[in-house]
Amino acid sequence: MLEVRSLAIPDVKVVRTERFSDARGYFCETFRRSAFAEKGIPNDFIQDNQSCSEPVGTVRGLHFQRPPFAQAKLIRVLKGAILDVAVDLRRSSPTFGRHVSVKLDSESDEQLFVPKGFAHGFCTLQPQTVVFYKVDEVYSPAHDGGIHWADSDLAIEWPVKASEVRLSAKDRTLPNFDQLVSVFE
Repeated sequence: MLEVRSLAIPDVKVVRTERFSDARGYFCETFRRSAFAEKGIPNDFIQDNQSCSEPVGTVRGLHFQRPPFAQAKLIRVLKGAILDVAVDLRRSSPTFGRHVSVKLDSESDEQLFVPKGFAHGFCTLQPQTVVFYKVDEVYSPAHDGGIHWADSDLAIEWPVKASEVRLSAKDRTLPNFDQLVSVFE
């Protein structure tokens, strides 16, 4: 069974799969193209990515890829927990510049679907958090972009103080939202 519910920005969706447990542990089917298509997520995912963040308070993002390499993502936590965030970058959208956030963990069987046109990032809530995500376009360094994670105009309530956050060198220098040139119509 597959449950899909929209968040405050309706194109961003939480996907919940059913878990079957017994004395050995559990089994769940995390993706079947036909089932997702029936629920309004017809994306053809072509690349899988995985990250491990050792310390709590690691922020990865807010990232996106410019067209023609824009990516939709299906994010799941294999170990640990994250606060996952999606920021709407579609200028024609009524939710342009707004964000949604959701806690994902390895116990909930929930995934987050983020369509093309959004910046995406997350903050780890537990040590040694492992995040797995599918994308529907390959990574292209030439089309890589991002927004600074702590931009006050976005008003994201991150669970980490700026003085304690762990960031990559690249993420420290990302521009603020108001400096972003139009990327998605």
